[in-house]
Amino acid sequence: MSFVLNILEASDLHRGELEGLPLLRRMMDGRSSRSHYISFLSDLYHVVWHFCPVMAAAASRCPDEFRQVRTHLYQAMEEEQGHEQMVLDDLEVFGVEPGRTCGRTPSDPMQVLVASNYYLVDRVHPCSVLGMLYVLEFIASAYAGSIADSIATGFGMPATSGFGFLKSHATLDQQHVERLHKLLNTIGQPLARQRVMEATNLNFYLFKEWIRQLENDR
Repeated sequence: MSFVLNILEASDLHRGELEGLPLLRRMMDGRSSRSHYISFLSDLYHVVWHFCPVMAAAASRCPDEFRQVRTHLYQAMEEEQGHEQMVLDDLEVFGVEPGRTCGRTPSDPMQVLVASNYYLVDRVHPCSVLGMLYVLEFIASAYAGSIADSIATGFGMPATSGFGFLKSHATLDQQHVERLHKLLNTIGQPLARQRVMEATNLNFYLFKEWIRQLENDR
């Protein structure tokens, strides 16, 4: 079985649990409140802001054995640069000033998600970054477009205003996931594969914890 198929099998359970979360179901059905959507974007800003720095840290630690990973990260950083501004622009549509978002401390699960990925690439294995990429890009490609359309409809708004980050990444991350699948199947070292799988499971877990806390706190 290919490495990608192993990851997809492991992801099926996480996906089922994610789709069972009440807040995500409401977002997919267009029944999310504005406060929940604002909180969602406000936390999302921080993971998007750190996305490129985590990849840069991983790239700097990739030995030549994983040069294909390093090259993938260089390309991904170029494509993802500045995307946190898209989140700020969407929040401004809902009356949230950029300074308020940038100065806001993210929720505990989001802080742990970001910190964990820095730790993994620095102290565990640089290929751990691929677990972060897989989870965040998989979730965006699977849910972002439909969530944006559903919430916009529920708010009586056009999906072209206030939903730019989600709409753009629904398509962009489909392409990224396909490219990532090809990369993952080039990794043959058992330890690297194990670390990617561990990072994948951890990022899924923390993302679910984040959604649960958003549900409970607002």
